[in-house]
Amino acid sequence: MERIYLDTSVFGGYFESEFDLWTKILFDKIIQGEIKMLYSQMTEIELGNAPQHIKKLIEEIPEQNIEFLLLTDEANRLAEFYINENVVGKTSLADCIHIALATLNNADILASWNFKHIVNVTRIRGYNSVNYKHGHKILEIRTPREIIEL
Repeated sequence: MERIYLDTSVFGGYFESEFDLWTKILFDKIIQGEIKMLYSQMTEIELGNAPQHIKKLIEEIPEQNIEFLLLTDEANRLAEFYINENVVGKTSLADCIHIALATLNNADILASWNFKHIVNVTRIRGYNSVNYKHGHKILEIRTPREIIEL
């Protein structure tokens, strides 16, 4: 079973007309147990003030289909390496923490709709360059549309 890390943008994408088709298919696969969702403490923090309908979406996912990832010092250090290597600026620390958590927990894929700081060929190369430099595996970073096969 694939283990896919979902960043915060994927939860919002469920309710946005531009992204909802692919996001809903991805969530259906998670709910049906075809995909294990990696859900982090970072995502939980970011969704803390989210509208109720987004929180309800999370509650619909069976617990056995979720792997909860804690924020760690190691993830914070790796996130800082991304910033120090100028993959993104300091204001993108949260995005870097998502990448670090997915990397350190050996996610098969990180799913995101964040084209500016995450799903961007230049950024992906930068994150993976840092990962490689520090002895971590290369992380697949894709949109839900790229992940889903119809």
